[in-house]
Amino acid sequence: MDLKLTEEQEMMRKMVHDFAQKEVAPVAAEVDQKGEVPLANIKKMAQLGLLGLTVSEQYDGGGADAISYVVAIEELSKACASTAIFVAVQNSLVCGGIEKFGTEEQKEKFLRPLARGEKIGAFALTEPGAGSDVVAMLTTAVRDGDSYIINGRKHFITNGGLADIVILFAMTDKAQRHRGISAFLVEKGGRGFSVGKKENKMGICGSNTSELVFDDARVPAANRLGEEGQGFKIAMTMLDSGRIGVAAQAVGIAQAAYEAALKYSKERVQFGQPLCQFQAIQWMLADMATRIEAARLLTYNAALKKQAGEPFSKEASMAKLFASETAVWVADRAVQIHGGYGYMKEYSVERNYRDAKITELYEGTSEVQRMVIVRGILG
Repeated sequence: MDLKLTEEQEMMRKMVHDFAQKEVAPVAAEVDQKGEVPLANIKKMAQLGLLGLTVSEQYDGGGADAISYVVAIEELSKACASTAIFVAVQNSLVCGGIEKFGTEEQKEKFLRPLARGEKIGAFALTEPGAGSDVVAMLTTAVRDGDSYIINGRKHFITNGGLADIVILFAMTDKAQRHRGISAFLVEKGGRGFSVGKKENKMGICGSNTSELVFDDARVPAANRLGEEGQGFKIAMTMLDSGRIGVAAQAVGIAQAAYEAALKYSKERVQFGQPLCQFQAIQWMLADMATRIEAARLLTYNAALKKQAGEPFSKEASMAKLFASETAVWVADRAVQIHGGYGYMKEYSVERNYRDAKITELYEGTSEVQRMVIVRGILG
């Protein structure tokens, strides 16, 4: 297994790094404070091809491989985790789902504008009473001629308030449990489809997280993604891919916190010497660097498995589990190294600390990741 970046992958890393540090990082604190999606930077990322980075070139995407995607998300996350998750959801959950499971007509109608960044996508699976327990979902889709009538609510939906196209999951046959879930492509502006409350979150405040409401919403049968009853498979398949992106996001957050702590430890003088000369701080830095590197390698390994067309569910969960818990731990240590200053919003580690926590929760909690890993181990 060769984990050295190719020339093309390194070019991707440098391009995204330069953009992130020049355009994204300078406004990250403001984005967090105002709780607003940085739409100007979203447009710039569309122009760079980042919103369709992993989509095939035949559908106007960038055709990038899985490692290029991972390094792009990591670099964006170092600058602003909110901006990174926008790109991750657009690519892995929405575009990836349509390209893998959509008809040719759906790819032409939905995938092309998403890949070009002309449309924004969202992935609507979670409900107030159905998070990890997907089968508990109450949203229903009932066939009515050449349409489906959809009723229900989704919440905690990333990009939900901005989305033009939503991959929605609903029960078409409750008796079949997970085999009774189907997926639909729902367009913004349709009758019976509205955006509910915008969530007020602890972290990734520059990411729009909203409730979606369906009240007798009529969706053409032609917009069903895959066959009836295939929704659970579609959701789990796309979440495997999404978890690689979240792992990369976590690595980026951890790297940013570590770099800030390292810099501060060299500059802050206490008891006549820089903090980095104290063994207690040195050991923190050593552990931070080691855990980040391990998380990055796990993430690359999962991406390589996906890239090779091999099963990667277990590896994706391992990467997300370890990287997310590493991000939370590293951010905590970074705040500790900063002392009281680390608790102040003028220092980036405070934002890193809040942003890191969500990586242990969305696209499957750490407990769910352990369940997936054990299933992979036991077969």
